[in-house]
Amino acid sequence: MNTRANTIATDGSKYEASARQFRGNVARDLANPQLRENFRGAMDYLTDKRRQAFPSEDELETLRRKCQLIKQRCLLKLPELLEQLESKLEQNGIQVHWAETTAEANTIIAELIQRKNGTKVVKGKSMVSEETALNDHLQAQGIECLETDMGEYIVQMAGEHPSHIIMPAIHQNKSQVADLFAHNIPGFDYTTDVDTLIRTGRQALRDKFCHADVGVTGVNFAVAETGTLCLVENEGNGRMVSTVPEMHIAITGIEKVVELLDDVPPLLSLLTRSATGQIISTYFNMITHPRREGEKDGPKEVHLVLLDNGRSQAFADEELRQTLQCIRCGACMNHCPVYTRIGGHAYGTVYPGPIGKIVSPHMLGLEATKDLPTASSLCGACGEVCPVKIPIPKILLRLRKESVKAKGEPLVVKGQGCNRKPLEAGIWKLWSRLNTSPVIYAIAMWLASRGRWLTPAKAGAWTRVRTLPKPARRPLRELVKQREQRREGQ
Repeated sequence: MNTRANTIATDGSKYEASARQFRGNVARDLANPQLRENFRGAMDYLTDKRRQAFPSEDELETLRRKCQLIKQRCLLKLPELLEQLESKLEQNGIQVHWAETTAEANTIIAELIQRKNGTKVVKGKSMVSEETALNDHLQAQGIECLETDMGEYIVQMAGEHPSHIIMPAIHQNKSQVADLFAHNIPGFDYTTDVDTLIRTGRQALRDKFCHADVGVTGVNFAVAETGTLCLVENEGNGRMVSTVPEMHIAITGIEKVVELLDDVPPLLSLLTRSATGQIISTYFNMITHPRREGEKDGPKEVHLVLLDNGRSQAFADEELRQTLQCIRCGACMNHCPVYTRIGGHAYGTVYPGPIGKIVSPHMLGLEATKDLPTASSLCGACGEVCPVKIPIPKILLRLRKESVKAKGEPLVVKGQGCNRKPLEAGIWKLWSRLNTSPVIYAIAMWLASRGRWLTPAKAGAWTRVRTLPKPARRPLRELVKQREQRREGQ
C-alpha cells in the first residue's frame, strides 16, 4: 500500500504547490485584519463551547483514555479489520473499491458515475474528497458536482477550499457571505440576517437533491463487525445525499474503520463535543445496505471507496501511526495559537492546523510540507485537547528530525532529508563534540567570554523578534572557582 506522487492537477496534487508557498501565505494572511478578526471571534466561541460540553475533567479524561485505547486497538488490527469490513459490506450488498492514490480514487468515482450516465452529483461534507480534489476532477469530465453542506456550498461558491475541517467557511463573516449570495443566487434580496442567509442557501439547494444522479459522502466510522457506514452531520444534507439519488458513493480513508459497533458511541460522544460543543449531532446516519425490495427510499447502489494516500506509510511506523487515531474533530485547530492567527488557507493543504502538520507530510511528502512541522510554538495545547490523545507536539519533533536526516538512512517519510543543509549539519556536529568534551567545552567558554565583544547584533531571521544574547564576562566555571578560592583565603 505504498504511495506514489500524484501527477495531475485534478487529483489533489494542487495542494503540493500551495503547501510550498506556506511562508508567503502566512505573510499574506497576517496582513488581513478582517480575516484575523473573523478567526479570533470564531475560535473563542468554539473553545468556550467545548469547555461547557465537558464540565467534568474526570469524565473527560476517562473518555479520552477509553477512545484512545479503542483507536489504538483498531489500528493494531487495521489490515484484518479492513478485510473484515470488505467482506461484511459485500455481504450487505455494498460494493467496495480500493484506491492507493487520489488519482485512482477519482478515476473509480468518475467511472461509476459515467457507467450510470450521470451528469449531476450532489455531495455531502467530505474532507477525503477535498483531499482528492474530486470536484475539480469531475468538472474536467463534464460532470456537475455541487456541495450541499452549507459551509462547503459557500466555499465552493467563492472558489476556495475549506479553511477548517468542521466549519469550512469559518473564515467568512455574514457580510461576506451575503455579498457572495448577491453575486451568485438570482433574485437574492440582500440581507445579513444569518437565519435568512441559511434559508436562502437551502432553498437554492433543495431542487438539486431531487434531480441528482449520484450522491457522494464521506464516512466518520466504518464498522467492521456489521459492515455499517456511519455518517455524522447537523444539516440533513448528508441524509438527503445518501438516500435520494439512485447511487450513493462513500469515500473515506482506511484509518476510519473500527472493530465493533460498541466502539462507536464513545467516539461519537467525544467527536461532537470536541468539534462543536454538542452533546449529540442532529443526525447520525447508519448505512448498511442499498434499497431492498419493498423499501420505498434509499439508493439502489451503494459503493465505498477506501483511500490510502500515504496512510500506510504512517501506519508502518509505531510512533507516526498515532497520527491515524484522529477522528477529525478540529479541536486542535481551535486551540492552536498559530492557526487562530493565520487561518486555514495559509497552510495550503487540505488539513490545516496541528493535525494538518502531521498528516500532510504523509500525503504530500515532507519536501512539499517541510515548513509545516516547524510552524509551531510547541506550546502543547493541541495535545492537551486532542480527544484521542494524539501526542501532536512529539510527532512534530519527530517529523522535524526526519526532515534533516542524512541520505542513506532507512526511508520513513517520503521526502525525508529535504531540510538537511551540510553547513548546518556540520555546525550541529561541532556543537555535539563541544558539549561532550569537558576540555573542549572549558576552552570554548573561556574564549567566548573574552571575545564577547565580537558577538554580532543580528543573527539572521532568529533576531528579527529577539535580541541575541551575549556570553557572560566570565564563565560559571570561573566564577565558582574564584568563589572557592576566596573562601579558602579566609
